[in-house]
Amino acid sequence: MAQIFEAQQALDDKAARQLANATKTAPQLSTISPRWITHLLQWVPVEDGIFRLNKVKNPRDVRVACAQRDESELPQTFIDYEEHPREYLLNAVTTILDVHTRVSDLYSNNYDQIKEQLRLTIEFIKERQESELINNPDYGLLANVEEEQRISTLTGAPTPDDMDDLLAKVWKEPAFFLTHPLAIAAFGRECTRRGVPPPTVSLFGAQFLTWRGLPLIPSDKVPVADGKTKVILLRVGEKRQGVVGLYQPGLVGEQGLGLSVRFMGINRNAIASYLISLYCSLAVLTEDALAVLEDVEIGKYHDYPDTYK
Repeated sequence: MAQIFEAQQALDDKAARQLANATKTAPQLSTISPRWITHLLQWVPVEDGIFRLNKVKNPRDVRVACAQRDESELPQTFIDYEEHPREYLLNAVTTILDVHTRVSDLYSNNYDQIKEQLRLTIEFIKERQESELINNPDYGLLANVEEEQRISTLTGAPTPDDMDDLLAKVWKEPAFFLTHPLAIAAFGRECTRRGVPPPTVSLFGAQFLTWRGLPLIPSDKVPVADGKTKVILLRVGEKRQGVVGLYQPGLVGEQGLGLSVRFMGINRNAIASYLISLYCSLAVLTEDALAVLEDVEIGKYHDYPDTYK
């Protein structure tokens, strides 16, 4: 039986697309997060990459008195300092980016290939910076919480009572809670169950749940293990003797706080290299500027009756 072909009456889409230019986006990176903590910390510039934290030695030994109307002898005292204060050295988050000159020459019509490669690499570095600020075994928040500033949840799930206990540990001008988004969701469920839904506050154009007026700041860098995480409460700022970020100013090729991008040259394979470095650290100025709620369960849900009285 002979095959019958229908005559094409118009140009089809597949052929027409050969003459079309697609509208392109810049490369999207799903792992980029808001990194709120870097916006909320006060950043202190340091010289030569060293920050020395001087502290008063034995503050309870300082003697003062309320003057009486008689001529009683006044106490004598002086303020002593620790002889071996802790020194913080800036940590470097760094990498070398390689871009073939052929790629940058031929394929930068819509988007500058070098600029996009640098942008994405810097995003990765800043994500690692936030993780180090929280988890670094030397200067990270979780490693610098004093034992007396650590508490555990009452029942596992993060309740308003737990958050109030945490506030009692950092009661001198606390700034914000920091925890994993799943812990914030778990806290919201506990508040809903008790009929006290937490209000929200707008910061940086985003909405945050609050407790006692303090925002709950989410970060996916707060570790979760075996269905449990932690809630951190901070006081921030140098004047408040809180937590401060540290950075090196005046770097060659400076692109931001402690961030440097330096061109390293082109090798014989026509590959251009760029050194990207981010120098930072973090210091807890006084012990009561930081506390943590531990053993926070994130998987508890409540059953509600579906009947009305």
